[in-house]
Amino acid sequence: MEDGWIGVDLDGTLAKYDHWKGIGHIGKPVPRMMKRIKGWISQGETVKIFTARVCAGPEAVAYIKLWLKKHGLPDLEVTNLKDFDMIELWDDRAIKVATNTGDI
Repeated sequence: MEDGWIGVDLDGTLAKYDHWKGIGHIGKPVPRMMKRIKGWISQGETVKIFTARVCAGPEAVAYIKLWLKKHGLPDLEVTNLKDFDMIELWDDRAIKVATNTGDI
């Protein structure tokens, strides 16, 4: 188990995404990511849902937490803030850049 936390994006990474359909709509789970997250949790890793939906306010977080519960995930923290303890980010829009180089 590594110190810190793993950030997992919601739309397009953990949940299927097909255009914005409102704050209350979250797509079906992506099975491979669900399995991955459950594995991390069983190994004692801290996982947070890292999503821009948080910008819409507490109502958005409530919908996400209901979705997590419905699909068998624990009450994970939901955030849009990166901090020094984040060790990984899983996101459908991210591009990996080699540390201190700018190389892709």
